[in-house]
Amino acid sequence: MTTQQLLTPAEAAERSGFSLDTLRYYERIGLLTGITRAAGGHRRFTPDDLAWLGILRCLRDTGMPIADMRRYAELARVGGPESLRDRIALLEEHDSVVDEQIALLERRRAHLREKIAHYRGALG
Repeated sequence: MTTQQLLTPAEAAERSGFSLDTLRYYERIGLLTGITRAAGGHRRFTPDDLAWLGILRCLRDTGMPIADMRRYAELARVGGPESLRDRIALLEEHDSVVDEQIALLERRRAHLREKIAHYRGALG
């Protein structure tokens, strides 16, 4: 891998949307593993690391708890067909939670729109 493909932590943070502190935290708790180090010991992120950060971003932004993210990361590291059923089950369970969140947001949005319509009607 060429050094041009490697990103500094600041570059990885910018591209992933995570803060530097979050990248360090994710590494410390095992969500990020095998991060390449430069000669001076500084972390360097590969395109694969960025792709993994994209998955973590999706899971976090949809409200997956850290414990479930860690479980998913452990299963992904195992890889292979033996962990596929567990990964699917974990993601399907989370997808159901996301569906519930969307339904709740749609109800709340409808309520907001009712209020807006009410106030507009009060203006005449």
